[in-house]
Amino acid sequence: MQSELTLNTDANAQNTRALKDLIIVGGGTAGWMTAAALSRCLPQGLRIRLVESDQISTIGVGEATIPSIRAFNQLLNLDEDEFIRQTQATFKLGIEFVNWGKPGDSYIHGFGQIGRDQVVAKFYQYWLKMYQAGKAPDLEAFSINTVAPRHAKFMRPPKDMPNSPLSDISYAFHFDAGLYARYLRGIAERQGVLRTEGRIVEVQTNAQNGHITALRMESDDLISADFFIDCSGLSGLLIEKTLQTGYEDWSHYLPADSAIAVPCTSSETLLPYTRSTAHQAGWQWRIPLQHRTGNGHVFCSKFMSADEAQAILMRNLDGEALAEPRLIRFTTGKRKRAWNKNCVAIGLSGGFMEPLESTSIHMIQTAIMRLLSLFPDRGFSQVDIDTYNAQNDEEYQRIRDFLIMHYKLNQHPDSAFWRYCREMEVPKEVQHRIDLYRSHGRIFRLGEELFAEASWLQVMHGQGLRANGYHPLVDQRSEEDIAYFLSQVEKTIQKCVDVMPTHAEFIAATCAAEKVDFGVMPQSPRYGT
Repeated sequence: MQSELTLNTDANAQNTRALKDLIIVGGGTAGWMTAAALSRCLPQGLRIRLVESDQISTIGVGEATIPSIRAFNQLLNLDEDEFIRQTQATFKLGIEFVNWGKPGDSYIHGFGQIGRDQVVAKFYQYWLKMYQAGKAPDLEAFSINTVAPRHAKFMRPPKDMPNSPLSDISYAFHFDAGLYARYLRGIAERQGVLRTEGRIVEVQTNAQNGHITALRMESDDLISADFFIDCSGLSGLLIEKTLQTGYEDWSHYLPADSAIAVPCTSSETLLPYTRSTAHQAGWQWRIPLQHRTGNGHVFCSKFMSADEAQAILMRNLDGEALAEPRLIRFTTGKRKRAWNKNCVAIGLSGGFMEPLESTSIHMIQTAIMRLLSLFPDRGFSQVDIDTYNAQNDEEYQRIRDFLIMHYKLNQHPDSAFWRYCREMEVPKEVQHRIDLYRSHGRIFRLGEELFAEASWLQVMHGQGLRANGYHPLVDQRSEEDIAYFLSQVEKTIQKCVDVMPTHAEFIAATCAAEKVDFGVMPQSPRYGT
């Protein structure tokens, strides 16, 4: 009896510490992703309110994502075809980088795996041996996620072909960020999230512990809560302007500090990949949606004026511009603490990583999942907060290093910007990866970092970094055996791509306004044993 009473007392004490009110400041992609996920996963007794102003625009442009977005959509129990229709989305198999190594170069960083790894060594080590001997084609030939986009082909991976290259298809999406936020808003509100429209004129804090206590609105209404999530964008209304958390500036490694964005009419061919094209002092993105194409020019203002950057962007559009170009200023880096006191920053309020590898929405997603795993009560345990911040810092740093690699390995001969990037000192972890690959083509993933070995390989090789050797264990197989193995993988992938529908055909048949039946798929080739 005493034991049961003790358990009940502990449960009651825990319940009294539970958060009662949570406020999300800011809408957009970050705010409504957070609202939709928390309202689905957290107890119904927690009141969730999102505060946003229709007078304050969000950065939201056409967004490119990585495959992890599918897990987030599944968490929300979204129907994928309906999500695609609601957001004018298209599919994405990877990113094409044009002129990033040296002018005229082009390579695709594709999702998913490359070839078929063997027991003794990774697939790419066998490829390295033959490539260095001039007896194998380039790396792109050995992944369906890089061959298919070159032919504008796409389909979802079939569930009944585990030994076919088609089962290796890994995809993400391009979508209209504004439409995605609107779509998630509807879901969140149906799950009980309250929306308050209006401008915040004052953020009130507790004089003793510095915690945020309430928001005063322009209407003079006062909205209080136990816990606040800052999704206010680059301004960081709560995390910075109120709590003065501080910012870690990484612009010495990633010097681009501006972007000009503009949508345009679509081109005739609907490509299943994002394109990044290097220019004189930065790069241009191209994101194809069903109803338009998203474009932007990321550049460094120390090496190029905004007028010049805009002129370059407008000259390189696929079609007619659909809006006035919009200038965005930023500083690459992160808050010194993403979680400070009773406030967590999610999205651009927590930091900015340029969209070179489409990580922005992924970082919103991981921040939400990290918060769920360490969700607080009103005691706000410092060890939980410190753990959140340590994991957040590690994620930012590893993604930063991957982006730095793109810039460091450029071979542009006559550009002051690219020369600066090529000659700059980089973090020791980045230099170690370069040296390790250059030695024997070795790549090791650090902890739970986002990008896998295949991603580092594609970028390093695509940018022109060459290994001087290969793993000696691949010599256990003869050159003839390895050559046959590589040729079978290459031929099987190409046969699979030949029977795939085009990207446009697949969308028309599955997730466009009107479905078109393009028939039964032919039998897919499979990898040999």
